[in-house]
Amino acid sequence: MRIRVEHETKICFPAPARALHVHLRMTPRSFDAQYVLRWRVESDLDASLRPREDAFGSVVHALSWHKTIEAVTVTASGEVETMDKVGVVRGAIETMPEDMFLRTSPLAQANPALRDFAQSVTGADPLDRLHRLMAAAHAHLAFEGGLGGEAPASEAFALAKGGAADFAHVFVACARARGVPARVVTGYRLGESAEETSEMFAWAEATAPGLGWIAFDAVNDMCADESYIRVAAGLDVRDAAPVRVWTAAGDATASARLVVEQARGQSQN
Repeated sequence: MRIRVEHETKICFPAPARALHVHLRMTPRSFDAQYVLRWRVESDLDASLRPREDAFGSVVHALSWHKTIEAVTVTASGEVETMDKVGVVRGAIETMPEDMFLRTSPLAQANPALRDFAQSVTGADPLDRLHRLMAAAHAHLAFEGGLGGEAPASEAFALAKGGAADFAHVFVACARARGVPARVVTGYRLGESAEETSEMFAWAEATAPGLGWIAFDAVNDMCADESYIRVAAGLDVRDAAPVRVWTAAGDATASARLVVEQARGQSQN
């Protein structure tokens, strides 16, 4: 499947900022389940966007501005050819050993309630337990829409609701509590029909013996298929956030427009 993405984010400041530094994780990389046909990241400022690889192997574009500024708009756009690999992630750039993803992180840490929840999930083998954990998280949480992920997994679990990153954090915290390396992934997802939304999506990846990393989407209770474009990964969503802003002008506000659709000439399977 060929998927087209147009992702525009406008960042505004309560008072003119004297300097600005932005990190953008909006660029997918090719691996066995996806091939990047074309991709471009740009801003409306006369400043260069310098790409680099972060500690998790994700592409980061850094934008620095040292003049007074009231707002900036950044845009990511392109096309990606995707394939259904039943969630198995092979060929992706791996910069860290799997055991690194057993580490707890502020947003994906299991409290006693989450550990009990994780232990209550049983299965015939490790892969079956991960599928059952995904189904249990899907059943427990109500999806509120959007990326979410601002609060810890324990809070989302207690409230029994959250955005896509909250579902991922609950799954990851529980997997780690069972001794399974797990991480949070951000990216794009094509819905059942061409649609416009304002947020990137998030899901989890965990390891299974003999298969390696597998992508689990607890929001939709399914492993990632050709509808998903993988962009960035980390211990929690802070490591994979599409936009991170540093400025001395106070808290910035961001609004976004995101279109994910099949490229022209492609029919929905």
